[in-house]
Amino acid sequence: MEDLKIGMIGLDTSHAVAFTKLLNDSTQVHHVKKGKVVMAFPGGSPGFPLSMSRLEGFTKEIKESYSVQIMDSMEEVAFACDAILLESVDGTQHFEQLKRIIPYKKPIFIDKPFSLSSKDAKEMIQLSQNYQTPIMSSSALRFAEGLRSVMGNSIKGKIIGADCFGPMEILEKQPGFFWYGIHTIEMLFTILGVGSKEVSVKTNNDHDLLTAIWKDGRIGTVRGNRKGNNQFGAAIHFEHGTEFVSIKDNQKPFYASLLEEIVLFFQNGVSPVSINETLEIVRFIETANESRNSGKSIVLR
Repeated sequence: MEDLKIGMIGLDTSHAVAFTKLLNDSTQVHHVKKGKVVMAFPGGSPGFPLSMSRLEGFTKEIKESYSVQIMDSMEEVAFACDAILLESVDGTQHFEQLKRIIPYKKPIFIDKPFSLSSKDAKEMIQLSQNYQTPIMSSSALRFAEGLRSVMGNSIKGKIIGADCFGPMEILEKQPGFFWYGIHTIEMLFTILGVGSKEVSVKTNNDHDLLTAIWKDGRIGTVRGNRKGNNQFGAAIHFEHGTEFVSIKDNQKPFYASLLEEIVLFFQNGVSPVSINETLEIVRFIETANESRNSGKSIVLR
């Protein structure tokens, strides 16, 4: 089978460079096979400084270092490629961008954040259904080797709870936990699955602590750090003991593990992450943001 011709939309994130490098550079130790980024549309959000400050440099690197053809529109990319990586760093753009490219009926990976509201998320899912075009979204942390290894430890019985931690920068343009908190929250959902019921948040300048209750009574927490400790990790509580998840630099890069899953999704059209789970994560973050602002425990709607 020939390599998939992958198109990329949105070159204003470090993910654009990292993903292209893993897919296009066969000398990489963790080179991901069966697909290459062949063309891209830079995009960019004029009102988002973090987007515009990086757009030119990343576009130049992707074009010159990895021989990617830069196109004038996202429609040109969608027409010519077999599959699409929607990488725009600004989650507020994803819904409008999806509306423009989904008529081409190519499988689409939408990087985090999928959307910044459950209203938009529902409409994006409806678009996928209307055009019978598969979409997928996931944080790379879901596929980290350290997490996968502990999750496979069935010897200790069922999972009864989890405590996750990670860096949690807050940006004005990406409200609350939609920016960096989404990665640690997705780790929690990877461990406990869908079924979240209620969430409460305690916060100060340096840290956030989310406590969530699932419908079956399990409890999960997320500790977000803005001061010290930039490592991701978790303690997973089983019926017969607790296992610590350590996500370290010397493990296989979780970007490579994510891309392997994405390429398989591009081939078979089946996302390893249920779109209903993606929607629940968006609803969960909305609710957690509401709790963070109000100081109250909020039931998911």
